[in-house]
Amino acid sequence: MFSAIGRIFRTPDLRRKIAFTLGIVVLFRLGSFIPSPFVDFSNVQTCLAANQNTSGLYELVNLFSGGALLQLSVFALGIMPYITASIIIQLLRVVIPHFEALHKEGQAGQSKLTQYTRYLTIALGVLQSTTLITVARSGALFGNSSEPACAQLLTNEAWYAILLMVITMTAGTGLIMWMAELITERGIGNGMSLLIFMSIASQFPQSMGSIFASKGINTFVIVLLVGLVIVGLIVFVEQSQRRIPVQYAKRIVGRRTYGGNNTYIPLKVNMAGVIPVIFASSLLYLPALIAQFNQPAAGQPTAEWVTWITNNLTRGDSPMYMALFFLLIVGFTYFYVAITFNPEEVADNMKQYGGFIPGIRAGRPTAEYLNYVLTRITLPGALYLGLVALIPLIALGLLGANSNFPFGGTSILIIVGVGLETVKQIDSQLQQRHYEGLLK
Repeated sequence: MFSAIGRIFRTPDLRRKIAFTLGIVVLFRLGSFIPSPFVDFSNVQTCLAANQNTSGLYELVNLFSGGALLQLSVFALGIMPYITASIIIQLLRVVIPHFEALHKEGQAGQSKLTQYTRYLTIALGVLQSTTLITVARSGALFGNSSEPACAQLLTNEAWYAILLMVITMTAGTGLIMWMAELITERGIGNGMSLLIFMSIASQFPQSMGSIFASKGINTFVIVLLVGLVIVGLIVFVEQSQRRIPVQYAKRIVGRRTYGGNNTYIPLKVNMAGVIPVIFASSLLYLPALIAQFNQPAAGQPTAEWVTWITNNLTRGDSPMYMALFFLLIVGFTYFYVAITFNPEEVADNMKQYGGFIPGIRAGRPTAEYLNYVLTRITLPGALYLGLVALIPLIALGLLGANSNFPFGGTSILIIVGVGLETVKQIDSQLQQRHYEGLLK
């Protein structure tokens, strides 16, 4: 293992790629702490110290931005607009035939879809930055905080100041997108995934430190051991797949013979990744957002439906919130897998190139068989996603007020997935140069 790591730094090309990636990551983290224009940095830090816990969609966006959202920095939006734009473009392939045609055109079509994604990212950046500044002006960014500083986060609320803040945050989103593409092109791994990885990993020391400070060394060690077990189980499930055997008939084209080989279709247990958790978190935040903008004036009674939403759909330790969160994740997992994997398209491609599954006729029977297997393998994947997403909510009930349990939910899924993919890329780079990789 140590000799393999030594080979990484003795290989000039690989060493340059890793150094370039680390340099971009340092710039990304630095931008997360530079405040936007007309932001009262001292008041923001006071509110952060007084309100350690955030909930709903703010928690998700703040997680992906590495804590930059609640600091109202130039990188406050983080990578979230690009993620949202990518998901929207992917979903639009089902609705708009032109997008599906571009997807099938190869490199030229993919470049066009990437261009659409960039434009949509900037548009979402303008929308989300405007929303964030509006919420910050209203004093609701940190919820119903009793800290007076949380109502005075901006030093200037004139129209030109708001416009400059929107332009700054949107430009920060564009800069993050550019840096991520530079990592993909000249560094190691997928740039977007690595920046998300670093944003989430940067929150781990603070979360573990708060657990140590509030619960002591015994609870800290137990949480650490439980976290290691959870990581091991997630690695096992993420690597699990059902391999559908495929045989290709021999074809003679001119004087050459093609095909005749055996391969397989890998169907992962968790084909949806972390997307269903993001969908479910966003959908569950909508009732809380509606209730937040319907708070009564001072001295007026709170409406019953607002109280019910506050008690049942905003608190992570609420049984109804947990049940709805789990069911939404299971439903969105099936929905997303059905969109991203089309059995009929796979069956048609196999038939076109002379491939077939042993014992299954080509064409429609193959599509039905793939759909049969996919439906059943998605169930354990959906249950797995739901259980992992509930881990921080269960920890909230066990550990008390500390809801920043790091080993669960979206954070650990992304960290394990990106970590595995990056290690595989480094391993393939080493095998190209030394015939021996990082992994045995």
